[in-house]
Amino acid sequence: MREDTHVTTCLMRPSAALLMLALVAGCATHEPERRAGSGAAVGAVAGAVSDQQSYRRNGRFVGAAIGVLTGAAVGQYMDRQQAALEDALTRELTDRAIRVTRIDEETLKLDVSTEATFDINSASVRADFRQSLASVAGVVGEYDRTVVHLLGHTDDTGSQSYNQRLSESRAEAVSRELARGGVDPERLLPRGRGEDRPVDSNETRSGRSRNRRVEIYLRSVVEGRADEAFRAPA
Repeated sequence: MREDTHVTTCLMRPSAALLMLALVAGCATHEPERRAGSGAAVGAVAGAVSDQQSYRRNGRFVGAAIGVLTGAAVGQYMDRQQAALEDALTRELTDRAIRVTRIDEETLKLDVSTEATFDINSASVRADFRQSLASVAGVVGEYDRTVVHLLGHTDDTGSQSYNQRLSESRAEAVSRELARGGVDPERLLPRGRGEDRPVDSNETRSGRSRNRRVEIYLRSVVEGRADEAFRAPA
């Protein structure tokens, strides 16, 4: 067996940005005396697209539907989100099925126990835990100025390739549950880390149990540096 507050407006959608670029360029063509001003407008629009939509998934921009926060609003926004999660997950926190941690001003982390979430050697979310993930989704869906990173981890029992695949499948399974609960799939970035990042010793049963986990990172999208939210946690 292998396992033992000020919020800015939403980001511009690519189609809208391209339309604006076309209109500005057209004005510049027919009115030469306005080219300087039009060029500045084009630069501003292109800058917004580059800064706020530069993450690509499968060759296309993502993040268009994700809102941004001004720097001054981030702390309070994440404080409120943490309080809402802790209120919604009282039972899970008591049972240690989920743990909520504030990593820094812009990041929240949820550690999800695989024992509570999955059967041994399975990547199918247990039926009795789906409501818990639905509770997470209810809060995360409401606080939509964040990117959601889902990282699957295993212990080192079994082959490295098997553990890598299992960690990926479990991260994707939790991602699907959050999407089913109403979280925009564009915000969800599942990845597998296999056995490479243990948080405890694999020499003991309790250590292996801690190493088998799915981590959910909620990273706020901050105006002027939106790309940072899409970077995978270290």
